[in-house]
Amino acid sequence: MTDMPFPPPADADDRRAIKPVICYPNETLPEAPMALYKAARETATKVDEVLIPARDARCFEVPAGQFFRISSVEGPQVGDLNLWNSKNLNERFFSGKTRALHGTHISTGERMWTSLPSLRPMATIVEDTLGWYGIDAYGGSVHDVIGTRCDPYTGNLLAGDHYHYCCHSNLTRALAAHTGISLREAEPYVHDVLNVFMCTGFTRDTGQYFMKASPVRPGDYLEFFAEIDLLGALSACPGGDCSSEHSSDTAACYPMLVEVFAPEEGALGDWKSPAVNGYDRSHGVPR
Repeated sequence: MTDMPFPPPADADDRRAIKPVICYPNETLPEAPMALYKAARETATKVDEVLIPARDARCFEVPAGQFFRISSVEGPQVGDLNLWNSKNLNERFFSGKTRALHGTHISTGERMWTSLPSLRPMATIVEDTLGWYGIDAYGGSVHDVIGTRCDPYTGNLLAGDHYHYCCHSNLTRALAAHTGISLREAEPYVHDVLNVFMCTGFTRDTGQYFMKASPVRPGDYLEFFAEIDLLGALSACPGGDCSSEHSSDTAACYPMLVEVFAPEEGALGDWKSPAVNGYDRSHGVPR
């Protein structure tokens, strides 16, 4: 923190002692029908898989009503995940609102939400083999929605270099290759990520974002239910398990696996993909 030019007031301790208020109480959020998803998952068979090379990214597609699993293979590795509505790339994962609704890290039963004005569930976490980790003594936890993604612009700002295999660039290349649009067209669609398997938090003394070695091991996975038709992109971060660096040519890096599973026909009963948000979009202007 910067030096304070003014001394604290006499009631400084009283001001600090005021109890916090949760900004977005989430008790009224529509609950995910986890029992239904579990039953449907038991009938599901694998229909696709994509291997994400170390230090690179690939896209994958998941129709609404199917499941996808992100797994650690070969060695500890974290990944940066982008999700879009496969029919409209302008509707994408909204990490800030997901963080506001669920917290800094997400796990089983919690959802990834789409950007405004749609603001609806796009994917629900149904299984998390790292759910045991909780919050450690440093305030760290896994699967964060606080980090942005390693990018070449910040690298250039801090170190004056041009590192092309950071997650932002990996995701940009993957989206361009999958959709056939140019890199310049693809880049604005790349957005803040879900940091899959990454262990992160904020320091208590300076409030800085930190990372530490991920607890992930081969065989661990994070599995989701696709609430809408999804286009995903996953980057196997060049930081490996992010124990020391997140943009590095020397960190040990490993591939990651994305698998897609389709439940039997009728297994979801009368489930329907969530509608877009019901706000009338008048913004206070009479119609």
